[in-house]
Amino acid sequence: MLEINPEKNFSGAKAALISDRSVLTLQRDNIPSIPFPDMWDLPGGGREDNETPEECVLRELWEEMGLRLSPVDLIYRNHRHGVLEGEAAIWLFGGVLHDFDPAQIRFGNEGQGWELMPIETYLSHPKGIAHLQEGLRGFLNHLEQGEEGVSNGK
Repeated sequence: MLEINPEKNFSGAKAALISDRSVLTLQRDNIPSIPFPDMWDLPGGGREDNETPEECVLRELWEEMGLRLSPVDLIYRNHRHGVLEGEAAIWLFGGVLHDFDPAQIRFGNEGQGWELMPIETYLSHPKGIAHLQEGLRGFLNHLEQGEEGVSNGK
């Protein structure tokens, strides 16, 4: 069986950004034609051109939240098979925002709003996106174990 390289063949990337026991979330637009309408999402989105996974997530963080982060801020990276039909791998990055001031957020034009949501609330939220809740759990396990480097997901 041919192994597909998720570094080169991926659909998009998301970021689980934690600050003081909360995670940065955004509520998706309530448009039936988009995936996961009206659900609570993590920042990120689809790949453009030949972006790397890191370039994709950093661009999306800027576009959606007005946050400028660097690759060194992304202390966790994991990929999994796409969740939508025909979708390539998706990446989840994790980072801890130390001394984060929510006033830094400049919310873009996608979504209904954003929230620095308590982690436990997001993990059990009925409108949380299940595969992202699972990915956040993986990042939290990574932090608890003090691991470094890349985690290769499902």
